[in-house]
Amino acid sequence: MAGPYATRLMATQGADVIKIELPGHGDPSRHLGPYPDDTPEPEKSGLFLALNCSKKGVTLDLKKAAGKNIFLEMLGWADVVIENFQPRVMAGLGLDYDTLRDAKPELVMTSISNFGQTGPYRDYTAREINLYALGGLMYITGDPGREPLQMGVRLAQYGAGQNGFVGTMCALWHRDGTGQGQHVDVAISEYLSTILENALSQYSYTGSNFRRTGNRGYGRAAWGPYPCKDGYVGVIAGPDHKWPEVAELMQIGALTDPKFDDREGRGANADELDALMLPWLMEHGKREIFEMAQEMGLAFAYIASPEDILGWEHLREREYFAKVFHPVAGELEYPAGPYQPQGIKWQLDPAPTLGQHNHEVYGELLGYTREDLVRLREMGVV
Repeated sequence: MAGPYATRLMATQGADVIKIELPGHGDPSRHLGPYPDDTPEPEKSGLFLALNCSKKGVTLDLKKAAGKNIFLEMLGWADVVIENFQPRVMAGLGLDYDTLRDAKPELVMTSISNFGQTGPYRDYTAREINLYALGGLMYITGDPGREPLQMGVRLAQYGAGQNGFVGTMCALWHRDGTGQGQHVDVAISEYLSTILENALSQYSYTGSNFRRTGNRGYGRAAWGPYPCKDGYVGVIAGPDHKWPEVAELMQIGALTDPKFDDREGRGANADELDALMLPWLMEHGKREIFEMAQEMGLAFAYIASPEDILGWEHLREREYFAKVFHPVAGELEYPAGPYQPQGIKWQLDPAPTLGQHNHEVYGELLGYTREDLVRLREMGVV
């Protein structure tokens, strides 16, 4: 997912991106859900469609000599190659960076892999949970006394994809100034280690590991997700000078007891505090609590579901979503872009069907005839 997300960012911002897929089977994400009506259909995978908006798509078997030759021909057009395999894959195909650099010295190649292109773990396999574990993020995620937890989303993939995008753009800037290409090496596990906040610094300074703290870490109480009438709400009872307003919001006289006035006191009486707040929370809805608290300047939030996100009037007002009509999957909505550029409205094209742009790329771009394409198709090359 990291490579497709990096190229999705590039395509969204105007780059001509050609996605290469295996003939007949397509990208692995075509075979992952969600699907409409939970019926698997390679042209309707929500994951594939979201990651590949605004790209052209071709089929090409890089394991065949003819497929490799066509790929090398495409380098004449390309500024960048982005790949998301284990390091041994491109080398095994004879398409590693050294080979491609010999063919086109100014080429930028970005390789996104689990553990990077060098080091003793370079060829190790991993899934998302392995990356969270080895990247260090699981160690600090969860409640004390419980097992470490994985994040609920593929944070590692999207974060590494962003790193790949930024690294690629920097390499292009370098190329424009020097005429020299670069090999950008992105390790997904290193992205996770990068966002460990102060955990690495704490060990460097004190020799002690950052521990899982849950919602009551650092002596905090009334801080984190709490159940309410229709879901969960995020309560943030701080800073200390805002605590009287929390008591005013909930209209609970006992919360004005001086023992709750500061973080230390609330932490020492956390169970009592929860028992006082929960009945009020269970009488009110999450949006109601959120709106009332925000009107008082309290940093409460409600725990939003995917349904909430899609219906959120704030995102609608900002035109965060873009509607895209796909010839097979129909009309769907996606996040339009990663930021809001002044005076520009994001425009997304649908993800390609399998091999949709074979004729355009091989015929119009590379000069292959219809007869050539028929022969290549019969050979299983395209």
